[in-house]
Order: sequence, then C-alpha cells, then structure tokens
Amino acid sequence: MFDVAPTELLLVVVVALVVIGPKDLPKAMRFVGKWMAKARGMARHFRSGLDTMMREAELEELEKQWREQNDAIMREFPRIDDVNASPATPSANAATTEPTKTEPVTEAEIDEAAAANPPETHAIPPKDGPLP
Repeated sequence: MFDVAPTELLLVVVVALVVIGPKDLPKAMRFVGKWMAKARGMARHFRSGLDTMMREAELEELEKQWREQNDAIMREFPRIDDVNASPATPSANAATTEPTKTEPVTEAEIDEAAAANPPETHAIPPKDGPLP
C-alpha cells in the first residue's frame, strides 16, 4: 500500500524516539493506533455503503429487465378468461334451492372441481415497488 522499506521504518522509529522521547513514545503510539483504527473504520463504512448502492442498482436493473421480459411474454401469451363462468355471488333463488349436501367429498369430486377451475397462472407484477 505505502511501500515502506524496513530501513525507512527503522529511520522513522529512531526519529520518533529522539523527538518524542522514550517516556511519551508508548502514549504517542497508542494515540496513532486509535487514529488508524478510526480511519480504517470510516473507510470500511464508506466501502460498505458503496457496495450496498452498487448491489441495489444491479437489483433495480435486473427487476427492470425481468419486467420487460414478463411484459413481452404476457403480450405474446395473453390470459384467457372463461367467458361462461358462473357468477361468484349467489342469486336470489339460491335460498329456495335444496340445501347443500353434508356427505364427505370424494377425491374424484375434488379433481373435477380443480379441472373446472384451474388456478390463475399469470399474475401481473406491480409497476412500482418491490416484487413479491
């Protein structure tokens, strides 16, 4: 990083010993060590902030590409709604019909109901905000 040779480091130590003195040298080294720790902590915090911003920018770009591809697929294969579907709300004549049966439902009836009402497969993602 700084490319300090061992002879240069020895020269700095000798000058510090002469200028500061042997009595105050440990205090000075402690002070320098604390200052270096703070500087490294600030650099680490700055770097992590930049990394977070880069990651978020990449995610936004990927979400944009995903939306574009999803929109293209949705245009190519539009969702087909069942036009002959029965209304979800009961009619006024429902009160006069026979009561519902209380017998257990068989697996065949469940399969028939699932085939008659397939699950929705094309959920449209929100235009704004995070994806689910």
